[in-house]
Amino acid sequence: MGVNMVGFCISDDDAVREASKQEIIRRYFQAVCHLANGRCNDAEIKKLALLQQQVGINTAYRRTTVAARERRALSGAQHDGTFSHAAAIELPDGRIITAEAGDLLGSSAALLLNAMKELAGIDHSVRLIPENIIEPIQQTKISYLHGKNPRLHTDEVLVALSVLSLQDENCRRALETLPLLKGCQAHSTVMLKQVDWKTFKKLGIDLTTDPAKK
Repeated sequence: MGVNMVGFCISDDDAVREASKQEIIRRYFQAVCHLANGRCNDAEIKKLALLQQQVGINTAYRRTTVAARERRALSGAQHDGTFSHAAAIELPDGRIITAEAGDLLGSSAALLLNAMKELAGIDHSVRLIPENIIEPIQQTKISYLHGKNPRLHTDEVLVALSVLSLQDENCRRALETLPLLKGCQAHSTVMLKQVDWKTFKKLGIDLTTDPAKK
């Protein structure tokens, strides 16, 4: 079938247009992050900015971008004048879930837990991973693996949940919601470590980030 016949294969024009707009914004965020890391020049960014202008959108069109930045602003300034980083995800039914970094979890790990709780119908006041479970993991990361960031990453949270699910019904229910995250849109107000990027990718979550570094 020739390229000129592709249009006849589109059964939902609105869905295709929406997916295209999201892809443009995702590529724009990817470009600005690459620029922040010295991996491209601003020519690519200008091209993608122009493309956004042509289709009548900007980064605020992406709901998770707005929600993550609003959660970051609401967290307030820390003692050093900086703001905590935050993240947001749009669930399959359109609900927006947000989270921010804390002493125990990074924003992406907290977001993943919040999304699973919402999908599993678990009250957000329930602590799926008790603090006395998280602290030994942090101790290992800092004291034995010589890490600098004690907060748990997304993969570490999922491993902890898997172990706890053997005896905790809520943890088991939370893990069973993971397939529902495929195709969801998410945004972080800071660039994430590769381990978190890979976890989101394996789950099928379309992630974008602001070019800020932690």
